[in-house]
Amino acid sequence: MASSFFRKAPKFWERRGPTALVLWPLSWIYGLALRIRKLIQDLGLSHRQAAPVPIIIVGNIRVGGTGKTPIVIALAQRLAQLGWRPGIISRGYGSTQTSPTQVLSDSDPLQVGDEPVLIAKRTHDQFPIWVFAKRQQSIKAMLKQSPEVNVIISDDGLQHSGLPRWPAREGGRDIEFVVRDGRGEGNGFLLPAGPLRESAERGRDATLFTEPTGSNKGGLLEEYFVGRRAFTLLGTLDTPYQLNHPDNTQTLAQITKQYLPDQITGIAALGNPQRFFDALQKQGITGKWMPLPDHASYTQEFFNGIKAQCILMTEKDAVKCSSISDERIWVVPMSLNLPDHLVDWMQSILQRPDPHRYNL
Repeated sequence: MASSFFRKAPKFWERRGPTALVLWPLSWIYGLALRIRKLIQDLGLSHRQAAPVPIIIVGNIRVGGTGKTPIVIALAQRLAQLGWRPGIISRGYGSTQTSPTQVLSDSDPLQVGDEPVLIAKRTHDQFPIWVFAKRQQSIKAMLKQSPEVNVIISDDGLQHSGLPRWPAREGGRDIEFVVRDGRGEGNGFLLPAGPLRESAERGRDATLFTEPTGSNKGGLLEEYFVGRRAFTLLGTLDTPYQLNHPDNTQTLAQITKQYLPDQITGIAALGNPQRFFDALQKQGITGKWMPLPDHASYTQEFFNGIKAQCILMTEKDAVKCSSISDERIWVVPMSLNLPDHLVDWMQSILQRPDPHRYNL
């Protein structure tokens, strides 16, 4: 997959320089393949069947992480508070499973993916979570084991042709969220000349901004979002806890007072690690930042080589460090709240009747 090949976004994706222009013909071919696939789907030649329960797809146009996982967690928790019984499906980046597999908080992230394990840990196994490359099979396995599930949240899947949506956008019960961070669409090109997995102008039910829109550095296609449904979801950093002793906590303010900047190192293996570092700086934390490729794994030797008295990492990184023993490591959780007007609109779509019932 292109997203696995480009685990660290190349700099030429951010502007239309010589390298991007040389690769543009390959992007045109990639775009042609996408258009052909969409035509086949629109003509009904793929014989896909929609899931029996509504699906909320939380995905992104840009390759790499844009902040989907905290949104998936927030959606599941809020829907549960409202009386829904959500389940979660994911491809599980790096998963080695050959069949649909349920993920629990003690699952091995190397086997099922780091993000599904993070979701399970954050939600204390409250929701059924299944991973497999073929999401329709995950849905069938989930509903067979957990028939009470009445809404499914898909962590990514916008480009997954095996997840057909209901007949008309906003006319059925499915919802597609496109998550967009401050990098925007970069140079606006499709892969491999740019960072886009499909056109940034593709339809969607709503755009979810994980950074203030004014912070976008790409500057391309901004006019597309004018007048369209969009919500800004800004995460907040919670109280850090010690990796080896989770009950031991200290605030970011305490860390600032206790350690000098040259004694602090922040690490993040995310699609956009700078977001984590910027959030720390907004809380008064300064230090050395170590951005790593998305989904990178860790070893004891890696941490032994870090010259710092305090190491800060995300929860996504922490799930891959269960075998690491290092008193210097502090995990910084992040959470976000969903605005009421987003939740009200989302419920109005999910509660609509099954459109297939009237097309028999």
